[in-house]
Amino acid sequence: MNYLTRGFQEAFRLLVTGDAGVYDIIGVSLLVALTSTLLAATLGLPTGYVLATRRFPGRRLVITVLNTLLALPTVVVGLSVYAMLSRRGPFGFLDLLYTPGAMITGETLLAIPIVAAFTLSAFRSIDPRVADTALTLGATPFQTLRLLISEARFGILAAIVASFGRVIAEVGAAMMLGGNIKGSTRTMTTAIALETNKGEFGLAIALGLILLCTAFGANILFHWLQGFSD
Repeated sequence: MNYLTRGFQEAFRLLVTGDAGVYDIIGVSLLVALTSTLLAATLGLPTGYVLATRRFPGRRLVITVLNTLLALPTVVVGLSVYAMLSRRGPFGFLDLLYTPGAMITGETLLAIPIVAAFTLSAFRSIDPRVADTALTLGATPFQTLRLLISEARFGILAAIVASFGRVIAEVGAAMMLGGNIKGSTRTMTTAIALETNKGEFGLAIALGLILLCTAFGANILFHWLQGFSD
C-alpha cells in the first residue's frame, strides 16, 4: 500500500505546484472533448429532431441503427478512422493521423449517436398536441420549433452532457488515432494508461482526480442549467 500513499502524495504535489506537463495534458483533453461535443451537437441535434418529428421510408431502420451505435466499441471507431486517415487510406493526403484532428474525428463519431438518440427521446416525450396547438393559434414554423426546443431543453442538455462525458473519458480511439504523443495528443485517459503501466502512480492519480472532477463539474453544470431554466 506504500506505493499508493506515495502516489497520492506525488499527485497532490503535481496539482499544487501547477506542473506544466499535467496542465498540457488537461488542455489537450479539454480541446478534444469540447470540440468533439460541439461538432456532435451540431450534427446530432438536427438528426434527433428529424427522426422524432418526420415520417419517411426507412425511419424505423435508421432509429434501430442509431440505438445500436450507442454501444459502438471505441476501438472499432478508432480502427475505422485509422484506416481512413492512414497513408494508404482515402484521406491519407490530409495528414491528420496522430494529430488532435484525428482524435476529434473519432470522438465526434462516438458522440453523435448519443446526442441524436437523447434528442430523439426528448422530442418524442413532448405531447404532439403542443405543436398542433401552436400552429392552430397562428405560430410560424420557426416559432413552433422554438417552442418544441424549449419543451425538450432538459433532454437536449442531457444529450450534450452525456456526449461530453463519453468523449472526455474515452481511451481506445484516442490512443489509436492520437498516438499518445507528449505535448501534442496525450490526453488524461491515455496518460493515465501509460503512467500506470510505467508504475508512475503519482501522475496517473493526479490526472484521474482531475478527470473525475471534470465529469462531476459537467454534471453540476447540467443540474444548474436545469434549475436556471425552470
